[in-house]
Amino acid sequence: MRPEEIMAVKKKTLTPVLFFGMIAQVIDVNKILEQALLFDFYGELLTEHQKEIYGQFIQEDLSLGEIAKEAGISRQGVHDLVRRCSQTLAGYEEKLHLVSRFMTVKEKVQRINELLEGYQEQDTSGVMLEIRRISDEIIEEL
Repeated sequence: MRPEEIMAVKKKTLTPVLFFGMIAQVIDVNKILEQALLFDFYGELLTEHQKEIYGQFIQEDLSLGEIAKEAGISRQGVHDLVRRCSQTLAGYEEKLHLVSRFMTVKEKVQRINELLEGYQEQDTSGVMLEIRRISDEIIEEL
């Protein structure tokens, strides 16, 4: 291969489109996880119809068309309902902050577990003080 052919191959494999496509996939996964958490925490505040449709979309990963066919409504109707439910659940989180508190407490408990794993390798008094500090933060958070 000639040097200009090698450069052409490198340019094709390292395009920004591919890189941004991968970032978009990560963002999509994070958005799905966020929506699933919101549904877990606040789903009971939706109507039965909303819970059924939104649950199929989020938890069962059905397409809008599949849900529409099963529910006997239009695809656009399902889309609108899913969008409204997403906004409603985000509004609940904005007011109540249950998911963000849960995530904060989860991170602190993970930190405690990490400290306990290294417990025998370190000075025990320092580990105990750090665990006590983190547990106090958790109690304040609740």
